[in-house]
Amino acid sequence: MKIKVKNSGIIKLSAWKEPRGHLFVAEAMRHIPFRIKRTYFMNNLQNAELRGDHAHKKTTQAIFCVNGSFVLGLDDGKRKQKVLLNKPEFGVILGPKLWHNMSQFSKDCVILVCASDYYKEKDYIRTYEEFSQLV
Repeated sequence: MKIKVKNSGIIKLSAWKEPRGHLFVAEAMRHIPFRIKRTYFMNNLQNAELRGDHAHKKTTQAIFCVNGSFVLGLDDGKRKQKVLLNKPEFGVILGPKLWHNMSQFSKDCVILVCASDYYKEKDYIRTYEEFSQLV
């Protein structure tokens, strides 16, 4: 997996896979390149066509597919890219001013997101028109 858009990158978690089960570790300022202020997850996405479809002004996030798979759409205003996330040890950085969306969810998809800031509606860029003007 290679990221081509700006304000993004790959995260690789520490992983131990053994017959008793798998363990994945994400530590702030080690694996996750920021202090985590908010964590959330999404599941039961089989009826959702699209999630996300926004950008942030200042917040950075790290997104992981901890079960199943989905397609992550990235757009920095000049380049667009789609990435299949289907391995829990790999995540993607969603930096500020990076339009992103999630689609094509498997039935068993679970998405985990770690964010650098608390929820603040004023940090969201909700329309692509506003995003285009900012970038």
